[in-house]
Amino acid sequence: MKKDVVVGLGEIGSPILKLLSKKQITVGYDLDKRLMNEPKLTKYHDTQTSFLHIAIPVTSKFDYNLLQLYKEFKPECIVIHSTIGPGTTERIQKKIDVPLIYSATRGVHKRMLKDIKRYIKFFAISKNAPKKQWAIRTYSRKMKQCGIKTKKMSKPETLELAKIICDTSYLGWLVNYAQLSNMIAIEHGVDYDEMWSFSDEIQEFLGNRPKMFPGFIGGHLVEYLEDMDFDVRIFDIKEPEWFSPKAEVIKGDILSKDDLISATEGCDCIFDC
Repeated sequence: MKKDVVVGLGEIGSPILKLLSKKQITVGYDLDKRLMNEPKLTKYHDTQTSFLHIAIPVTSKFDYNLLQLYKEFKPECIVIHSTIGPGTTERIQKKIDVPLIYSATRGVHKRMLKDIKRYIKFFAISKNAPKKQWAIRTYSRKMKQCGIKTKKMSKPETLELAKIICDTSYLGWLVNYAQLSNMIAIEHGVDYDEMWSFSDEIQEFLGNRPKMFPGFIGGHLVEYLEDMDFDVRIFDIKEPEWFSPKAEVIKGDILSKDDLISATEGCDCIFDC
């Protein structure tokens, strides 16, 4: 008998724990003990860990934290579900002697349990990982048992970049283009909405002309990102008057390296407004 462990019981870890728990022994672990089932964790403390699922925030101490968890739970395989930078999987794989899988997560936070089963769960593993084929077969089978479709990418860096470039950061480029096109419209004295109506049918038929909002990018962007269920952090030299009470506010100077590093730690995407 073996167990799986899910570390980080937030918006991603919690639904993964629920799905896995329906098919096998799975325990959750979090720094916030209120999120854990401590009696269950204690009950299976001495049970061998098969898969260690990582869903913790990515900070400057991510590698260190993962290695500590590896030493604590001694798993047969580790799966990172958090959004990580390119090269992270390969870098950590060199420091451990069990296979490490990166499996990016897609979905809207408020319906993540449903979205994890809706979207294909892409994953990738280093070509130099030990027990590589066993890890691929076992992870794919675990996900299939939970009703999750999987697809393997050629290498971890491809998937690491796909999550950042094709998902998280893509919205930022669309918003920036909306700002630019609105500036051009104002310069020539034309109506932004009327101008963009030219592309309505193209968007309808081809789906490749999404229209985004112009205006003050900061306030509107915060509202839009929150509507999309992203966690938002605002960094400004003074406390803004318009910010949403749900957004985290950090005061500081963008010209200060220390302030900038502190404000952006753990962020998947940064918008310069």
